[in-house]
Amino acid sequence: LERRESATLWERFCTWITSTENRLYIGWFGVLMIPTLLTATSVFIIAFVAAPPVDIDGIREPVAGSLLYGNNIISGAVIPSSAAIGIHFYPIWEAASLDEWLYNGGPYELIVLHFILGVCCYIGREWELSYRLGMRPWISVAFTAPVAA
Repeated sequence: LERRESATLWERFCTWITSTENRLYIGWFGVLMIPTLLTATSVFIIAFVAAPPVDIDGIREPVAGSLLYGNNIISGAVIPSSAAIGIHFYPIWEAASLDEWLYNGGPYELIVLHFILGVCCYIGREWELSYRLGMRPWISVAFTAPVAA
């Protein structure tokens, strides 16, 4: 008879996340990186294709940037947040309605903030992998040069 110790689901998850034996290393930073980068990418694609015009100047003259509003691949863009918002944090739950959030350029801010957080997690994931492999901690700094560029 073989004696088996049963690990809890959380212990198995922690072992799988931090294992360097996986084909792709995930790590704890990867647990945050993957959803934030997927969110930024999917919102960018949706906004590029179908976002309504945005009041970029704050003068109630909306600017269209999506493909469905007459732009092509070259002229299409995700229009930045309205000047009326300034540099304030403008999450979806602060707007009176989804239409107002879209009109004031909310998707742009969502994309940028999620992308910045995802890139920071990518850098942390590189450090975490070098730590798990027993490499010097500054090795990951060299691999963040493409991110800085």
